[in-house]
Amino acid sequence: MLAAMPPTPPPTPEPGEARIRDRGDACPGALRLHPADDGRLARLRLPAGRLTVRQAGLLAHAAESLGDGRISITSRGNAELRGLGEGCGADLAALLAGAGLLPSPTHERVRNIVASPGAGLDGLGHADVQLWARALDAALCAEPRAASLSGRFLFVLDDGRGDVAGLGGDVSLIAGPEGSVLLRLGPEAFRLAAEDDDTAGDDTSDGDTAADTADVPATAGVPATAGVPASAVAVRAALAAALAFLDAAEAAGNGAWRPRELPDGHVPDWAGALARAGITAEPVPVPPLPASPPPAPGPLGERALHVLAPLGRLTAAQLRALADGADELRFTPWRGVVAVGARADRLPDLEAHGLVTRPDLPSVGVSACTGRPGCAKSLADVRTDALAAPAGPLPVHFSGCERRCGHPHGTWVDVLATGDDTYLVDGVPTPRTSLPEAVTTARSLPTHTR
Repeated sequence: MLAAMPPTPPPTPEPGEARIRDRGDACPGALRLHPADDGRLARLRLPAGRLTVRQAGLLAHAAESLGDGRISITSRGNAELRGLGEGCGADLAALLAGAGLLPSPTHERVRNIVASPGAGLDGLGHADVQLWARALDAALCAEPRAASLSGRFLFVLDDGRGDVAGLGGDVSLIAGPEGSVLLRLGPEAFRLAAEDDDTAGDDTSDGDTAADTADVPATAGVPATAGVPASAVAVRAALAAALAFLDAAEAAGNGAWRPRELPDGHVPDWAGALARAGITAEPVPVPPLPASPPPAPGPLGERALHVLAPLGRLTAAQLRALADGADELRFTPWRGVVAVGARADRLPDLEAHGLVTRPDLPSVGVSACTGRPGCAKSLADVRTDALAAPAGPLPVHFSGCERRCGHPHGTWVDVLATGDDTYLVDGVPTPRTSLPEAVTTARSLPTHTR
């Protein structure tokens, strides 16, 4: 059931040359554990970052009983367990399956779905894309061919506010006003049209709405219904696009994991795939991505709280504290957690547990890779140095080596270790003793000067 993930650094292509992947995707998962210096690592896909309260409790138990007692939040809102023992794979798989966190062993690594964490909570978006995420997850798991996607292929569902649209999705759905949906596929984009009696597919249901069918598996995504808005076909369109990529990757023969790795002349037939799926989609010029900053730590609407995990790691006790009084949890791409249903009077207790609950704390926007001693490639204990990072408006990421694992998207301050006591701060050599001053300056620079 388990296969240790060997390090497989990809070959670096020449400029303009398509990447050639001559080995399979070795991205870790819940069943494929990665050997690290601090034990084995499991990466658990959480579509839209969602955990029920029961699942959160079982995940905390898994971290304590099988790992190092912590849960890392990735830049895709997934969860990682570290420090796992050599022979714990079967116990971990059984625990996750019992919690409903392993719906398909064959598809568990391809369930990479990021969705606007505040969708349906604060009134800022055009659609509750959290429901789309559940439907897309069910559709992926029900489609046998989808298991061939790489563990790095990413679906992004933005409710129109622009908080996740820029996270580098391979297939992106962006909700618009009046039920419109934009399907963005790299340099191409399509406006999805509403279905009517003549265009509804054969997989119809007995009058279910998109929201009603959000948890219903279907080989073609959300069951189509007569007279539904374009949002109801969004999931079917996303799945059709992913399968079109697989067709193009197979034809290219270069082992591409993501569309941007396809060689010239092997662009997926996006329009044809959508038409064959019975989806009316109008090609449109690719618009600028909507963009908005992540929500600040604190209340999110009237019935949710948003907090950050220091350097993206939660203790089991912190995860349990977040679940206390919540209806569900949503891990975010900013290494935070939205506690849905939690009241604002919970914030002092969460801060007492060491969570970041206010936007004025210096740890806001600070992230780091694993560093020493957990990663053999790291040149320094970057997490210790990141804990001392001064506050600033720009995000900052500390990396132990040139891979820069887990770095944020957009504009950020790059702090790269080059040895035990030496760093590059946005390319400028900096001794460790001067890091605070250099990071303060870099985090304060206007983005147009960078």
